[in-house]
Amino acid sequence: MSQEMHEQTVARLKNQQALIEMGFEAYPYTYPQTHHTQDILKKHIEGEPGQKWAEDHYALAGRLMTIRFMGKVAFADLHDEQGKIQLYFGKDIPNFAGIKHLDLGDIIGVKGHPFVTKTGQLTLHVTDWQPLVKSLHPLPDKYHGLQDIEMRYRQRYLDLMTNPEVKENFKLRSRIVRFIRNFLDDRDFMEVEGPTIQAIAGGTEAKPFVTHHNALSHDFFLRIALELHLKRLLVGGFERVYEIGRVYRNEGIDQTHNPEFSMLELYWAYVDYEDIMKLVEDLFSALALSVKGSTEFEIYGKQVNWSAPFDRVDYVGSLKEKVPDLDFDPLDLPRLREFCDARYPQWKKVPDYKLLDKLFGEYVEPGLINPTFVIHHPLVISPLAKKHRTLEGVTERFELFGMGFELANAFSELNDALDQRQRFESQTRRREAGDDEAHEQDEDFLTALEYGMPPAGGLGIGIDRLVMLLTDKESIRDVLLFPLMKPEKARPQQDAPTDPAETAETEV
Repeated sequence: MSQEMHEQTVARLKNQQALIEMGFEAYPYTYPQTHHTQDILKKHIEGEPGQKWAEDHYALAGRLMTIRFMGKVAFADLHDEQGKIQLYFGKDIPNFAGIKHLDLGDIIGVKGHPFVTKTGQLTLHVTDWQPLVKSLHPLPDKYHGLQDIEMRYRQRYLDLMTNPEVKENFKLRSRIVRFIRNFLDDRDFMEVEGPTIQAIAGGTEAKPFVTHHNALSHDFFLRIALELHLKRLLVGGFERVYEIGRVYRNEGIDQTHNPEFSMLELYWAYVDYEDIMKLVEDLFSALALSVKGSTEFEIYGKQVNWSAPFDRVDYVGSLKEKVPDLDFDPLDLPRLREFCDARYPQWKKVPDYKLLDKLFGEYVEPGLINPTFVIHHPLVISPLAKKHRTLEGVTERFELFGMGFELANAFSELNDALDQRQRFESQTRRREAGDDEAHEQDEDFLTALEYGMPPAGGLGIGIDRLVMLLTDKESIRDVLLFPLMKPEKARPQQDAPTDPAETAETEV
């Protein structure tokens, strides 16, 4: 704590002591809040200057963000979860002298009736008030809010407190997730919860976080996907299941990646990837209408159209079209290796099969602005998808892209237990060769498949990226309340006094 912060805390503690000496409780247990600021604003928004509603009584609670003394009266701004309202304290109210011991950031309760000032501002005429919590630290600049980007992420509570638009973004995130749940519930999907600590991290290709369970004396993994346990439920007899939950991948951090993020995964028995495409089109179009009011709107300065049907792009065909000099079948991996080694020496350590995705990310993804289905992914990069029923070397899989990055991934799910075992064994050989993102063989899952899983379509949607687009945010950290941050180095600090008596001789 800086010396300046220390001094302000001392002054605030003295103000708290003064309020206690006036008879106020330092930390009351409850307050009879009857309304929020928006209740008053909505009901009395048509008032004329000078008008008052003495018969309408409200009890509000919130944080004091400004206070102004004008002779023998005071005006203040009170912020609560829904908004803000101006307060008027007249000299005739009980304990008016205590107002001078309030500090910006204090949480208070007020009772009163609304009126409109001569300048036309709807205001609450306070008839009674009570301090609820003393803020021991000064707030960020009241006019500009919290501007330091790193501090906004580390101290999100200050960001929410001082930047109202941030609070609205996270309210919108909640609406988006609730809409998705209602959309699926209305279609008879059942929400379930799978384990986040797993003996084998499977369901996609990613490096997991490792943890240790003391009582079992065994290492476990934080899940990297929701897939394999949800498929077990199809084996067990459920036909439509979904989960919205956290997954964890031990990977880098950038504009669209955070090691901890939210996923929706669903599995639907007796349908294929074409049915899932239709479901996704319906979901995204309806979500856009609900959140944005239209299927046509602007993201990052570009006009987009989320109305169905979405465009479709063939994975291999798009590579041949977009990658310069790629005049051969990119599924010929030895030849692709030679091609990339000559042109992209920085990829020499990238496994052969991942070169496909490297090229796709370099040349195709950036051009996919409107929601676009990329279909028919190569079998070599799709270990959990069914082989295409008519096309060689590819699968019945799609990824949905928008604004140049992936939003969803879906398959006609592989339910041939013997084929799945062969693909897991291929992944195992990759792990043994040093690829720590390749699938580990999950014998229990294979056993479940051997009992029989119905034909099914499956889908995964990155909730955070979807929220990024619908809130027009370019960094995933702006849609995560508490993004992962590198811990700050410990630094010496001065402890603020905790006993109000220690501040008795200090002037405010």
